[in-house]
Amino acid sequence: MNVAFDRLPPRARVWIYQANRPLAEDEIMPLLPRLAAFAEEWTSHGRQLAASAQFLHRQFLVIGLDEEVAGASGCSIDASVRFVRELEQQLGVVLLEKSRMAFLAEGELRLLTRRELREAIAAGEITASTPYFNNTLATKSELDQAWPAPAGQTWLASYFAD
Repeated sequence: MNVAFDRLPPRARVWIYQANRPLAEDEIMPLLPRLAAFAEEWTSHGRQLAASAQFLHRQFLVIGLDEEVAGASGCSIDASVRFVRELEQQLGVVLLEKSRMAFLAEGELRLLTRRELREAIAAGEITASTPYFNNTLATKSELDQAWPAPAGQTWLASYFAD
């Protein structure tokens, strides 16, 4: 069953997929019914899941699931990955590749590899206070409270140690 994303409880599980480029509004708007249909039809062992899917910051697909209603199974997670792959093909973007990290630097989203991150830190372009989108967060509460978070307060803290 499709649930409004803001109605998911703080404990809801989230999966964050980062696009390799920002999406235009005219790319996202036609997808909204498709996202709602996915959430409406998503099941686990024949049980309806209370889920939601939305794009945030024009670059991140976030799927949320209230596991207290019903939890995701391996088959239902496989179905969500198939859905994400279909979106990749439709949009001509990459959502499942995870080697780049997203930072909000000078008002723009920057995607960096680890090597590029080290260079950007050395050049002073990325600092411990630069907002970082940690896409490994597991719950909606973490998403609401710590996404993005200052890079130095995440698993990247060692990159900024003197």
